[in-house]
Amino acid sequence: MASLPSLAAPTLPRPCEAVTFEGDPFVACAVDPELYDIRLFLHEPGGQPYGSLERFAADGPSVVLAMNAGMYLPDLSPQGLYVEAGRTLTPLVTGDGEGNFYLKPNGVFLVTADGRAQVVATETFEATPDPAYATQSGPMLVIGGAIHPEFSDNGTSRYVRNGVGVRADGTVVFAISEKVVSFGRFARLFRDALACPDALYLDGFVSGLADDDGMTVGGGHAAGPIVAVLER
Repeated sequence: MASLPSLAAPTLPRPCEAVTFEGDPFVACAVDPELYDIRLFLHEPGGQPYGSLERFAADGPSVVLAMNAGMYLPDLSPQGLYVEAGRTLTPLVTGDGEGNFYLKPNGVFLVTADGRAQVVATETFEATPDPAYATQSGPMLVIGGAIHPEFSDNGTSRYVRNGVGVRADGTVVFAISEKVVSFGRFARLFRDALACPDALYLDGFVSGLADDDGMTVGGGHAAGPIVAVLER
């Protein structure tokens, strides 16, 4: 009997590559802000949240890649600071609470009006220029080259995770695990393999990566804020 053809693995978005680190598979996407626009999206033109990466890939603008960009509340609104096209839709959160978002230090990924990207801890955010785009999340993964102090080397909390880091030369690196990993391993990926002295956790379990052709990693979950890389 003839065998059925195997399904081809999704092609990675152009700036992305497969990376194996400490035995686990990841996808890392190095984006030069001088060559690409990095923007955040929450709502469709009609005002409703996109709600998922699948919906964004189908109905949103043409993009090079897209990824969920921070935690969200039950109504899909951002948990913490969210700035889109210079408009602050939700304010910075500095208080304490339960969950990963509040595992201090947490932080902010931002893009300035002239296209420079930064990852900064929440307590230092107010000293930065007014951003064109910003999303708050937590915890920080890497802070000034140091792993978050609350992480163990390879703890028991394991999820598919995604995050963002910025290299010393300004390159923005988005990364997602293809299998469940610990916080410690994910943070070391950014510091040791991706050369990011500062990196921010965006989410876990719901994490996904997409382009105009659909999902590359993950899928089938809700999404609040979405970060997208667009051609200039």
